[in-house]
Amino acid sequence: MMLKGIPECISPDLIYCMMQMGHGDELILADRDFPAHTYSQRVIRADGIALSTLLDAVLRFFPLDPFVEQPVAMMAPVGDEPESWQGFRDQVARVDPRAADFAFVERFAFYERAAHSFVVIITGEPDGNVILKKGVV
Repeated sequence: MMLKGIPECISPDLIYCMMQMGHGDELILADRDFPAHTYSQRVIRADGIALSTLLDAVLRFFPLDPFVEQPVAMMAPVGDEPESWQGFRDQVARVDPRAADFAFVERFAFYERAAHSFVVIITGEPDGNVILKKGVV
């Protein structure tokens, strides 16, 4: 990377996508098994990078939409919620406390949102899919 201050986990493709996005566009951080290429026109691979690492890096640059009740959503869990998800809430709360109350989206409804999202980023996460709705700066 030839710029200062951009975390190594954010690829040139990802920073370019975030710059192209407008308010209300959605970015999805997906787990390694998410069928991104089936549902999305724009997919970026971040293999081996934990979702929490990428979430922290993205939130440094990505304003969450203040005009919607829940600008962050997760795919609804099947069974118990993984412990790592509380960490995701904590990360979001550090940048936008009101956004830490995530919406939960049923699996197939989540796939539908992925089909209309701006980009899906495949992470190395074993379990967890997060939608971030972009706000204005």
